[in-house]
Amino acid sequence: MRSLTLHLKVLIFLLVALGVSITAYQIFVLGIPVTEDETDDLWNIDAKVEFIASAREPVKLQMFVPPLNQEFVSLNESFISNNYGVSVNRVDGNRRVTWSARRASGKQTLYYRLVLTKRYSGEQAKANGPIFRDSLPVEGAEKIAAEALLSPIRQHSADVETFISEAIKRVNNVEDDNVKLLLGGDASTANKAGVIELLLSIAHVPMERVHTIRLSDDPQSPELWLRSFNGDRWLYFNPETGEQGLPKDRLVWWTGNDPLMNLEGGRSPQITFTLNNSEMNAIRLAKLTDENTDADFLEYSLYGLPLQTQQTYQIMIMIPIGVLVILILRNLGGLQTLGTFTPVLIALAFRETQIGFGIILFTLITALGLSLRSYLEHLKLQMLPRLSVVLTFVVVLIAVISLLSHKLGLERGLSVSLFPMVILTMTIERLSITWEERGGGHAFKVAVGTLIAASLAFMLMNIQALTYFIFTFPAVLLIMVGFMLAMGRYRGYRLTELFRFKAFLKD
Repeated sequence: MRSLTLHLKVLIFLLVALGVSITAYQIFVLGIPVTEDETDDLWNIDAKVEFIASAREPVKLQMFVPPLNQEFVSLNESFISNNYGVSVNRVDGNRRVTWSARRASGKQTLYYRLVLTKRYSGEQAKANGPIFRDSLPVEGAEKIAAEALLSPIRQHSADVETFISEAIKRVNNVEDDNVKLLLGGDASTANKAGVIELLLSIAHVPMERVHTIRLSDDPQSPELWLRSFNGDRWLYFNPETGEQGLPKDRLVWWTGNDPLMNLEGGRSPQITFTLNNSEMNAIRLAKLTDENTDADFLEYSLYGLPLQTQQTYQIMIMIPIGVLVILILRNLGGLQTLGTFTPVLIALAFRETQIGFGIILFTLITALGLSLRSYLEHLKLQMLPRLSVVLTFVVVLIAVISLLSHKLGLERGLSVSLFPMVILTMTIERLSITWEERGGGHAFKVAVGTLIAASLAFMLMNIQALTYFIFTFPAVLLIMVGFMLAMGRYRGYRLTELFRFKAFLKD
């Protein structure tokens, strides 16, 4: 007996632990939304390119576009132009679009449009980058100034991360004579980045320029950041402040020292970025994200089923919730019902008729069926013929109720035809047997208990948020099974028995 108890406890623990682990993985790692009405950001980015084409010359404009192998995933990408050929190539880890035309003249306008969102799948590709670089050539006074700056940087740093932060801090001290010499009177962000790169190269620390766009509704220009690979991940730094870590609202557009655009056969190129933020249902966005990546994290969930099958399973997967309600009402509350599954099946029938009309139909048809059964008892019929007559009478009664409801304009009454015939007939049969064996009073008490249990189960099974949660995270059912197993060993008093034996407590 002790080994059986231990076995049950281990089984319950494993089921609950597995259910919690799978659900937590879906929520915290895959980022699947917990509620159906949860929304996520959807960004629309327009890059408008304008230039003056030279007459009688071929036009070729190249522009970097986001690599989209980071924390964002593209839902739609389009290149809008008139009479231009378009091609996209990869160059040194970047993506570059090329617009080309044999002849063009006057003012030209090209558009690049991108719709993106945060990547749902938490599984990112393993980062990779250089961990060593050769020194940039530097001589004379610049070399002496660089070495003078590097000496305190080495003293105040312990690793690559702190070394880069200290170098950025020193270069931004424009009052320092060594910094003034290296900047040469140009204190722009790009020139500061060049001096930082020079200092880091002398220490053989690799550094890349990263050009980002801030996801904001305000028009803006690309913002320069620096990054270095520490052997495990990329470290991002703001060249003006030394701030480490790329903010979550930054989208990496391209890396390297090359300019954003390169134009041949034209002049005066200008680019304007316009960003627009909108919201979209989170689970629908998750499906779109799954379709546009190789993650397939929703493909192997119930959302991977055909839509019609999904609708069926959304009903089926709530049945254990109804069963759990009946289990608690019977084992803890002591409520008497017609078995375990009959109230759940009646609750499912209420989905068609709704609870108010369903209770009326259930009560009316069951009462008339039992009245007929009481009359047939006087004819001294055997049980099987008697039940056959009752069931036939139920079919006729349902048809009459549907016809009368249609004539009276009560469209809700038409749903009685969808009221599962098997459920009604089984209920009347079991109530007849109960009446036969234990009397009409007990049969009435059981019928009322069944109706109460079915109503509670229906109300819980009909909560849309709960349906979404269990359909999206079906591993919760394992936790419920663990609770059901624990309830199976309960041998204590039920709530109704506490009232029943209240007199003993007084004595």
